Amino acid sequence: MQLDLNLLTALDALLEEGSVTGAAQRLQLTAPAVSRALGRIRRATGDQILVRTGRTMTLTPRALAMRAEVHRIVQQAHAVLAPAQHLELATLEREFTLQWHDTITHAVGPAVLHAVRGQAPGVRLRMLAEAPTDTADLRHGRVDLAVSAARPALPEIRYEQVAEDRLVVAVGPRAPYGDRLTLDAYAAADHVTVSRRGRLRDPVDDLLAAQGRQRRVVASVPTSTAALRMAEYGDVLVAVPERMARPVATTLGVRLLPLPLDADPVPVYVSWHQRYEDDRAHAWLRSLVRDGLRAAMSAADGSAAG
Repeated sequence: MQLDLNLLTALDALLEEGSVTGAAQRLQLTAPAVSRALGRIRRATGDQILVRTGRTMTLTPRALAMRAEVHRIVQQAHAVLAPAQHLELATLEREFTLQWHDTITHAVGPAVLHAVRGQAPGVRLRMLAEAPTDTADLRHGRVDLAVSAARPALPEIRYEQVAEDRLVVAVGPRAPYGDRLTLDAYAAADHVTVSRRGRLRDPVDDLLAAQGRQRRVVASVPTSTAALRMAEYGDVLVAVPERMARPVATTLGVRLLPLPLDADPVPVYVSWHQRYEDDRAHAWLRSLVRDGLRAAMSAADGSAAG
């Protein structure tokens, strides 16, 4: 049987008011409309619900028995469809999966985890590395929030650019360079690329080609942290985003020098699926990641100035 669930609202009003007129006033409908609803309810339940006794209407035993249950169901339905109420972080139990670059995990992960543990101790985080190939993890719900330099192409993926970085050159502590690399010295050196796909060429090669130059790439590694370790250990150069790489570079004693090429800024996007647009818990997490990224950028600027 196909039952119009709107009849539950009408039934609730009829049971509470005990009359068609009272129910019509409560529902802001006409009395004939409520009378028609009562007829449909009678056919659906096989019970009269309201019967006339003199000048008034009386609830049947079946109606009296169901009154409390019907009211509870209607109230629950209103609660389900109503806008979400205040988010109770202290009692929130949830798991979130974050996917981002390794330097972002290093620069932002500790602050985000600290904030989550302090505000919502029932929340657990999975911090994943970037996948070696482009995936639909956001679309399919395998990842809740992603941070990357790539602006999403899928229309159902929401995103926000929260910052931008710039490419610099990481050199080892014993590298024979001063505070600035010349283009000739840069092109003549050996290089390591950062590529999750293992590519030995990246946009820096295009910038060099526009200057009539080329470089020798001797290796590729999947993470910036590994690339910075290569720079620390040997005499290779690595192009990395300055602000995100600075905490790791400082730990390793690696110097960051200006890139002797006119490269575009590196955007930092936070991305999520549109299903989470109005999810209050997800919005809270987005704000923590957004604040963490901006704080990390500011801290890196302060460190560079110092």
